[in-house]
Amino acid sequence: MKILICDPISPKGIERLKAQSELEVHVCDKPPEKEELISLIQDAVAVIVRSETKIPEEVMLAAPNLKVVGRAGVGVDNIDVESATKRGIVVMNTPSGNTISTAELTFSMLMASARKIPQANMSMKAGEWNRKAFKGTELYNKTLGIIGLGRIGSEVARRAVAFGMRILGYDPYLTLSRAKALQLELAELDEIYQRSDFITVHIPMTPETKGMLNKAAFSKMKRNVRLINCARGGIIDENDLVEAVEKGQVAGAALDVYEKEPLDSESPLRKSSQIIMTPHLGASTSEAQENVGIEVADIISDYVLNGVVASAVNIPSMDAKTYELVKPYLELGEKLGRLVSQLAPDRNDKLVITYGGRATEIPTDPVTRMVLTGFLRSVGGLEVNQVNVRALADSIGLVVEETQSNEKTNFNEWLHVAAYSGEEKISVGGALFGSAYQPRIVRLNGQPVEIVPEGFICLLTNADRPGIVGHIGTMLGNHGVNIASMSLNRDSEGGRALTVLNLDSAPPSDLILEMKADEHLSHIRIVNL
Repeated sequence: MKILICDPISPKGIERLKAQSELEVHVCDKPPEKEELISLIQDAVAVIVRSETKIPEEVMLAAPNLKVVGRAGVGVDNIDVESATKRGIVVMNTPSGNTISTAELTFSMLMASARKIPQANMSMKAGEWNRKAFKGTELYNKTLGIIGLGRIGSEVARRAVAFGMRILGYDPYLTLSRAKALQLELAELDEIYQRSDFITVHIPMTPETKGMLNKAAFSKMKRNVRLINCARGGIIDENDLVEAVEKGQVAGAALDVYEKEPLDSESPLRKSSQIIMTPHLGASTSEAQENVGIEVADIISDYVLNGVVASAVNIPSMDAKTYELVKPYLELGEKLGRLVSQLAPDRNDKLVITYGGRATEIPTDPVTRMVLTGFLRSVGGLEVNQVNVRALADSIGLVVEETQSNEKTNFNEWLHVAAYSGEEKISVGGALFGSAYQPRIVRLNGQPVEIVPEGFICLLTNADRPGIVGHIGTMLGNHGVNIASMSLNRDSEGGRALTVLNLDSAPPSDLILEMKADEHLSHIRIVNL
């Protein structure tokens, strides 16, 4: 069976693959261009890449025998995961190999920015001795704002504590107990902007985080703040950053990742002496390279030789027979998790997943992982998957409980998910309808509903009075928003009713403002499933 290695990985990893007599290992001299890759991959059962080689659908279509794509690293944005899933190709990654190397690079960038080490080095290389030009600042007693406190952000926090820094952390999913253990103070973004001397980001690149550190954010920050990004390019708006540095609002920045890589030779970032840059070196240590090389070799060989699925990002790690049994529950669980995450308050302490009816007879771990994936993906991005999601929950202090119930209901099998934040609670229940096992939301905070968990959903409370349904429909219609389906449930005649609307498109902001201003409507929430 041919294993194609497109990008450089650790020699020890290659040796482990070659030691298997059933495998034929082909190592590319350099990352192949698409046409060459299409030719090489035609008879491969597995392909191993890092960040350089792209695996789009076109490449997969040329590989009828391809069973698995292995990514020696964390991010899988260079792999078309959706197309791989449709074609039954497993996508695996190595989520833990570069945690320490990226955390150490972040702290190196922090110190280099504070003491202007690269600039002083360049001056010395030019034959100068200009001590006055490179006056720095100490880290001791300074405030470090960390945006995102997953594996890497937590490691950065530990190092900052050792340097006597005060630490502010922003992470909607980090619990107070976990924050206390890390010796940091939880804060909202605006507070981090206002109080921090240094700010480092450790969050995924999503539509919500793209360009989040921009001109508006810089204007809220302390003057002479310093910024570090070793996470993902595009989180910091590069043009706005250059302008903020030129105006003196931002004293300096240290970047390892960029909106477009390789960075354009004419990028204005290159012209600023206050911006330190490295060419995406977060995982570039011998230890990290060796770790991910060995890890990807082991998971690939174990899969193609033994059928064992580990570190998969697009299917649960289980055998084929078990997967068919739990498959209907996986979609339902992921939808319930996504719905709860958008309705729950920040900083949830506990997530309780209850299995009822025939759902008590299935292996629950894969389904629980899918609930967690839906629940945590809004903070962890696409890097959150069924494999790493329990570790992510542990890292933020989220307690996950599974229970079984013998409650008698009208449904043959059902799931219930409740999120707790102190005394606050949000809960949803779901069931499978018909012979096709279509997922439906059937409870919301204990009230019966029937919601198709797809697309945009509007939830609201309204006065139970004649004409209210037409009133709501007219408001939406005036803004070009069509209602696909509707569910209503009232507490009493003439009281308040819970209304749930499946919409064909996202409601515009002016419609939401109009609804919030309406005296007959309240508790308006929009969720995207």
